[in-house]
Amino acid sequence: MKYKSQKIAYWFFATCMLLLSLQLIYGFIMGFARMGFDGLHDWIPFNAARATHTNLLVVWLLTGFMGAAHYIIPEESESEIYSVRLAYIQLISLIVVGVVSIIGFHFNVWEGRKFLEIPRPLDYLVVVNVLLFLFNIGMTVWKGKRHTTTGMVLYFGLFSAALLYLPGMIEFNSQTVDSYFRWWVVHLWVEGVWELIMGGILSFLLIKLTGVDREVIEKWLYVIVGLTFLSGILGTGHHYYYIGVPEYWKWVGGFFSMLEPLAFLAMAMFAVSMYRRSGRNHPNTISLYWTIGSAIMSFVGAGFLGFAHTLPQVNLYTHGTLITAMHGHLAFWGAYAMIVLAIVTYSMPLLTGRKLWNNSIGLFAFWASNIGMLGMTGAFAVAGIAQVYLERKFGLDFLTVQKEIQVHFLGLILAALVFTSGIFAFIWNFIKFGTPTDEALGAETSSGDIHLSGRS
Repeated sequence: MKYKSQKIAYWFFATCMLLLSLQLIYGFIMGFARMGFDGLHDWIPFNAARATHTNLLVVWLLTGFMGAAHYIIPEESESEIYSVRLAYIQLISLIVVGVVSIIGFHFNVWEGRKFLEIPRPLDYLVVVNVLLFLFNIGMTVWKGKRHTTTGMVLYFGLFSAALLYLPGMIEFNSQTVDSYFRWWVVHLWVEGVWELIMGGILSFLLIKLTGVDREVIEKWLYVIVGLTFLSGILGTGHHYYYIGVPEYWKWVGGFFSMLEPLAFLAMAMFAVSMYRRSGRNHPNTISLYWTIGSAIMSFVGAGFLGFAHTLPQVNLYTHGTLITAMHGHLAFWGAYAMIVLAIVTYSMPLLTGRKLWNNSIGLFAFWASNIGMLGMTGAFAVAGIAQVYLERKFGLDFLTVQKEIQVHFLGLILAALVFTSGIFAFIWNFIKFGTPTDEALGAETSSGDIHLSGRS
């Protein structure tokens, strides 16, 4: 690492690992409940497990994005973080909000709005927390010695994500209006401004790992930003089919949803093209795997599978079924989880001074988690197609269909075990690195080789 304050990123990443582990536990609780083994129902009902599982996903990804910013922004702005103390206060308060929210879910203290379940008082604490983060990072950028496209795209992606949280805090008496603005948060996050965050992190990693000129990589970044805003904003309309909005949204949302894969395709082409042009053999190969893999898997999960079931003629049947879970799991994994794991894998050797890249545990983590996620996606697809035919074509009762598709969740559990083995291997590797050390100051990645002054 080049700047002492970059050590803050480690504690955000460590929080990520803890929250990710907890999310997996609740995923298994839901999977076994789907198979009829719901022995924990009296303590953890399915709705509480689902709310906890999805909200942990959002929180650990946001924590990862914040950690990435604390690592990337100092290098891009060539300055230390504005206030280290403020960064730690912000992290602690974020953890407190998360813990209180999860406890609340188990006592039916929530709003009941999918992905935005946390109680309203905690919403205000989230806003304060994020404002502290944006102020700290913003001042770092403002006082920095340089302003790069990569750093600015990352910062304004984070800023826009905070801004778009606000529509979800407005109270409405109409379910239709409430659902309309809820999608402003959920869709414009995951298929809008979060793509800017992903693009900023992807750009930084490719600059460091491939050695391709910054000017070339950042020109691609402009293309990604343009495609994201072109398709993501109006593409929100594909969520409006069944909530009482005017019929023209069906066509607007359907058309621009067809364009949304272009942004992810551009990212995949961008990453692979930069890798092929590099001619540089970076020692941290596993980080490169995660980086290129993120671009490719995001196109498959968010782009291709999203396109496959959001067209109005298809979504008429697939809306609200396990087909959505198929798309959602691979989309979140490829686009956002993998890019967080990529920056973690890249930064840990530099934060700790330990040369633990390219070991067998790290390679196992990459392949097992990706193979397991593809298996889970396949299981959701099979169960979802069966659900669509039985419910939407043959008109069977919802609970009757759930009983019929239980068998498919055995495949899901088996694939989830493979996935979890990969994640646990990743976390074990993370623990082996140890905590950051000042001895690692001076680790350089801008040249062809890495020189670490710390322990090996």
